[in-house]
Amino acid sequence: MENFTPLSATAGGALIGISVTLLLLFNGRIGGISGIMNGALFAPNNERSWRLIFLAGLILGAFIFHRLAPGFNSPRQNYPLLLLALGGFLIGFGTRVGGGCTSGHSICGIANLSIRSIIATLTFMASGMITVYIIRHSLELAA
Repeated sequence: MENFTPLSATAGGALIGISVTLLLLFNGRIGGISGIMNGALFAPNNERSWRLIFLAGLILGAFIFHRLAPGFNSPRQNYPLLLLALGGFLIGFGTRVGGGCTSGHSICGIANLSIRSIIATLTFMASGMITVYIIRHSLELAA
């Protein structure tokens, strides 16, 4: 594995776990990002504010981290725009078909012992592995 950083991965996982736990404790809500985003766009006004604040915190947190550690992660350059757009579309489509995203199913759903979430997570993982194999070995687009 290239660029595996177990300390940052552990810290990131812990922060995600703390975030969804606090959201559940203080707001009674599941921390599924696709559901939060969907609600920010389509929920009644009294439901939008906490969703927008949560999403703004995600963006602001990433921005602050990037400013504090600019060389930590560098995005891949010159990646085919069509593949990026297709990937974004498929992720959005998959979250609708799967009834949620990786954060809702994998983090919150498995913690609640939801069989549906366990199956969804296994599907996410298998799809990710197949996609990486195709991109790296069939299309030869590895960095």
